[in-house]
Amino acid sequence: MLLGNLPGAFGTAIAVVTPWLGFAVLLLALAALLTRPRTIWLAALPALVWATTVWGFLPAPMQSDPSSADGGLLVATQNVQAGSGTGELSAQTLSATGAEVIAFTEIDGDTGSSIEQTLTESYPNVSRVGTVGVWSKYPILSEEPLELGLGWKRALRVEIDAPAGSVAIYVVHAASVRPGAQGERDSMLRALGAEIAADPSPHVIAMGDFNAASTDPALDSVRGQLAEARFSGIGPSFTWPTALPIVRIDHVFQRGFTRASAQSMPAGGSDHLAILAALQG
Repeated sequence: MLLGNLPGAFGTAIAVVTPWLGFAVLLLALAALLTRPRTIWLAALPALVWATTVWGFLPAPMQSDPSSADGGLLVATQNVQAGSGTGELSAQTLSATGAEVIAFTEIDGDTGSSIEQTLTESYPNVSRVGTVGVWSKYPILSEEPLELGLGWKRALRVEIDAPAGSVAIYVVHAASVRPGAQGERDSMLRALGAEIAADPSPHVIAMGDFNAASTDPALDSVRGQLAEARFSGIGPSFTWPTALPIVRIDHVFQRGFTRASAQSMPAGGSDHLAILAALQG
C-alpha cells in the first residue's frame, strides 16, 4: 500500500483525505479535457495512484444485500457515543435487521443497562468489558478481555458456536486520536494485529470503532491478517460523524469467509453510523 510507509500523524491525516482526492482527480481530468484535450493523459498518473490506494475500499455494487447472510453470519456494530442515551433505540434498530451478533463500543453504565434490557430475550449470550460488549444469539464458548497494551481493557475476544462452526470475534474500541497524540491507538492496533496473527481460528471477525480510516497505516497489522467487508452502494460509506460523514473509522474485518458485504446505517442518536455486514461461509 502506498501509504504504508508514511509515519504517525502524517499517515493518518493523508488516510482521511485520500478518498476525497478522487474528486480532485476528476476535476483535473475535466479541466484538461475542456482546455487542452491532448494533455488529458496528465491526469492518468494521479488517477492511477489514487485508484491503486483506495481500490480495495471502494464500494462493490455487485456484492449481495447484507440483509441476508445466506447460511453465513449477519453481524452489526456501532459506537453508541457515551452519554447520548441512544442504547435502547440503537439496540432496537440493529436487532430488527436480523443480525445474529451485535457489538457495541463506547458503552457507559446507563447505555449498557438499556442495551441489556432491550436485547436480553433475543440475545441471551453476552460478554462485556470496559467500554465494549457483544450480544449473540448463539452460545459463547469462551471470552477474554484484552488490554492490547493500554493497561486497561478496551477490547475483547469471544468465540461463538455459530451454525456453520465456531467463530472468533474481536470487539475493539481503539484509543482516540488527537493532534500530536495517537501513540496509544497505534500501539493498540499493532497489538490487535499480533493477537489475530496468533489466533488459530479459521473464522475470525474484528469489528468496532478503530478510530482509523481504512487506508490508515496504523491498520496495517490488522489488514495483514483480515480483509475488510466491502460496502455496497455508490459512495465510500463513511461512518462519522452521523450528521455529515466524512471518514469511515468503524469497520468489520474478517477471514475465513468466502464473501463479506456491508452497509452503513443510522441507529439511535449516536454520532457514529452503524455497520451491518453479511459474512458468507
